[in-house]
Amino acid sequence: MTSLQRTVLTVAILASLVAFLDGSVVNVALPAIARELGGGLVLQQWVVDAYLITLGALILLAGSLSDAFGRKRILMIGLFGFGVTSIACALAPDGVSLVAFRAAQGVAGALLVPSSLALIVQVFGEDDQPKAIGRWTAWTSAAMLAGPLLGGVFVDTLSWRLVFAINPLPIAVTVTMLWRVRLDEEHDHRHVDYLGAALGALGLGGVVFALIEQGKVGWASPLVWCVGLLGCLALAGFAVVELRSRKPMLPLGLFRIRNFGVGNLATFAIYAALSLGTLVVGIYLQEVARYPATLAGLALIPSTILMLVLSGRFGSLSGRFGPRLFMTVGPLVAAAGYTLMLAMGSTVDYWLELLPGVVVFGLGLSMTVAPLTAAVLGAVPAERAGIGSAINNAMARIAGLVAVACAGLIVGGPLGQAGMRRVLVACAVLLVIGGAVSMAGIRNRHAEDDGRRAVVRPTARGRRPPAR
Repeated sequence: MTSLQRTVLTVAILASLVAFLDGSVVNVALPAIARELGGGLVLQQWVVDAYLITLGALILLAGSLSDAFGRKRILMIGLFGFGVTSIACALAPDGVSLVAFRAAQGVAGALLVPSSLALIVQVFGEDDQPKAIGRWTAWTSAAMLAGPLLGGVFVDTLSWRLVFAINPLPIAVTVTMLWRVRLDEEHDHRHVDYLGAALGALGLGGVVFALIEQGKVGWASPLVWCVGLLGCLALAGFAVVELRSRKPMLPLGLFRIRNFGVGNLATFAIYAALSLGTLVVGIYLQEVARYPATLAGLALIPSTILMLVLSGRFGSLSGRFGPRLFMTVGPLVAAAGYTLMLAMGSTVDYWLELLPGVVVFGLGLSMTVAPLTAAVLGAVPAERAGIGSAINNAMARIAGLVAVACAGLIVGGPLGQAGMRRVLVACAVLLVIGGAVSMAGIRNRHAEDDGRRAVVRPTARGRRPPAR
């Protein structure tokens, strides 16, 4: 690995780390936030989903901006924006302000992940990409799982506000390293699909608003069904715009690449299970089992350790043997982990009732995530790496967004043992679906070239671009 590759990989990990970490570190802080600011479960859902709405809706636009204006420039803007909005969240005086600042934080976070992955694809050769992406995946996925521990420590020792106030420190380190990186980038200043971005954000926001608020006022409320209907109409408009646009934010032709299309379907199911399970388990351990916030955060640390130790290894193995086996078996193993957690009662014996499931879940996730990311990004041409990574990350964030919004429907009232079991079963089913989709649809690298050629269209003059 060259000096440039090491620096770029470190920058990509750190930049993505703050976005992923902030998406999960707040989970354990939610009960403390609700105690101080009020709002109950509805506020807790909004604190998570306000961030995910803008992150998921705008990450596609960010991928286009990354390809059009340069990965380094967009990444730098995202880092500065994330630092400012993190401070705003830490100073929020009430629940409404916190939700608004979280939405703004998601806008900045959307600029970080696609640019980071696109930098890796740009700097690393095709043979080295799976291992590099495996390391990136290990650290960013570990951040998602270790976030609740960090949040628990802050809640128990100082304040939930430190969850956000700490972000400028790693951002400053990342900006310093990124400033010194010199890259040769070709900027394609093509049309950027701002209308599609606006319709996507409005559509997701309307649907999520209806899903969350119905738990408080019911489906019969005119506000709920009107906003939900407007959200559905906006999503329909988004689809029409993307189909008719010459330069769409969501280039649907990429989905004709088999591994890209199938991999994103698997991503949706797997990350929906991951987001829903980690959120509800963290709340259950505090509000039902009466764990302190720090211990609730510690509960998932074995999964984090397994991710750090094994993800790079499974990324390398997927580069050697292909991703299909790992993307099939990994989600099934993770589903078995959630099934083992069904042993939890209203009082939780961590060593007997939770730890076995956490370990099995972490093993399955370690087998899955790096091969999944490498399969999706390895399927697209290098010049579309920004938008390709953006689509995949948008799919993961939107999956989490929808899953969290549906938490109240699945729990079916105040969170208790029965509701927790329904959540775990739902998560296990989603993971099994992810594994089945991968088994049926994923092809190993030698078969993917045909899919890449399928999306090459004639140019405006009727000539095909030269083969790569």
